[in-house]
Amino acid sequence: MKRLILMRHAKSDWNNPALPDHDRPLNKRGRRAATALGAWLRAHDLAPDEILCSTATRTQETCARLALPRAPELHAALYLAEPPEMLDLLRAASGDTVLMIGHNPGIAEFAASLTATPPDHDRFEDYPTGATLVAAFGNGTWRDLRPGTGRVQHFVIPRELTDTP
Repeated sequence: MKRLILMRHAKSDWNNPALPDHDRPLNKRGRRAATALGAWLRAHDLAPDEILCSTATRTQETCARLALPRAPELHAALYLAEPPEMLDLLRAASGDTVLMIGHNPGIAEFAASLTATPPDHDRFEDYPTGATLVAAFGNGTWRDLRPGTGRVQHFVIPRELTDTP
């Protein structure tokens, strides 16, 4: 079985309008969310064998704050990628559990295209910052992955991890 963890970067900082989009860091809420997502991944025994991460500052900072024991592979092609580019990168992956960190709208479209049945969650369609899908695939290799074959194991958004009732 292969497992994909598909994560949108956490909330970015828009305080400096002169900063190029690629270079925007996380804001305070985003840093807190990324740390909480890392704790959630560890609590669910979801440490990836391979991490594919956009080169944008906010995706790299999200990845660093997850505090996972593996360094990411940075891919410029993941910056604002559309589903076909994401699928190409995933098909070249070698890990059994792969974490991909990217951007909307592509990551939301990619998540929707991969799952046989979407999760019963009101935020799945818009895939807010930090949204994380965990899907399992029965095929033996990523190279053979076909859209619509993923079985949802988890879907979580940071607000569920950081907001207290």
